[in-house]
Amino acid sequence: MPTNETKKQYDMQYAKDKLKRIPLNVQKEKYEEIKAAAKSVGEPINGYIKKAIDERIERDAGGSKE
Repeated sequence: MPTNETKKQYDMQYAKDKLKRIPLNVQKEKYEEIKAAAKSVGEPINGYIKKAIDERIERDAGGSKE
């Protein structure tokens, strides 16, 4: 089983190789609104935002095919 340090190094390398951060600034009131909406459906904020983005992409792609 990997040690905590080994796992930490693996996680950092994975993030460096496979992930891209997208900074997102929102007003505090909007953040609280997003947080409440995510909580109401039992999702973390990050997952809630990603799902909203995916749904928008799908909707926009569907609209351009008409």
